[in-house]
Amino acid sequence: MITELYQDSIQRLPKTGQHLLGHQTEDLIIVYQAYNHNIADFAVENQFLGGNHYSYSRMSWIKPNFLWMMYRCGWAEKENQERVLALWIQKTDLEKILGEAAISSFNPKYYESHAQWRAGLDQKEVRLQWDPDHDPYGNKLQRRAIQLGLKGKMLEAFGKRQIRKIEDVTNFVKLQKQLLDAGRLDELLVPFETAFKTTDAALNDRVGIEG
Repeated sequence: MITELYQDSIQRLPKTGQHLLGHQTEDLIIVYQAYNHNIADFAVENQFLGGNHYSYSRMSWIKPNFLWMMYRCGWAEKENQERVLALWIQKTDLEKILGEAAISSFNPKYYESHAQWRAGLDQKEVRLQWDPDHDPYGNKLQRRAIQLGLKGKMLEAFGKRQIRKIEDVTNFVKLQKQLLDAGRLDELLVPFETAFKTTDAALNDRVGIEG
């Protein structure tokens, strides 16, 4: 995983708008999840999500933006989120996930009627949320970040077949949190992220990806 100084990233990345930011190669992109030790140990050892402590009967949220994940898991200090995993998936699979997404709250920009939105929400197995992105200290930014909730067959496909590699990045997270706590923001490293858009312009419009 390539990293850069946080101070460099804020000069480079968009400051407003809705963007799917992630660490990418030509074919792959990272999404993050945070778990307890039991789930994380199984995932790292077996390179898929499962085991006695993981449930496929509930919704599971993935986040491509590193600092958004840090805000949600408290830099790996929240209960049952002590381990941060970087899950590498094909960009084509992320595009499939986005294609099956329903936006979690009604917005007339994306739906002709409340009934149309409700029908999509009931039928689809992926929830999409745009939330304020956050800086390393947890302060809200004007830019909005995406998170995707998967359930049912979509979650099984993701957890068992779509993941190409699972990396435990918890030690990296903890080292960066130590820098943050020491006030050494100028030394803080973050994954090098760029904006992702699907190959389908209509899909980008439907799910609200800008840029």
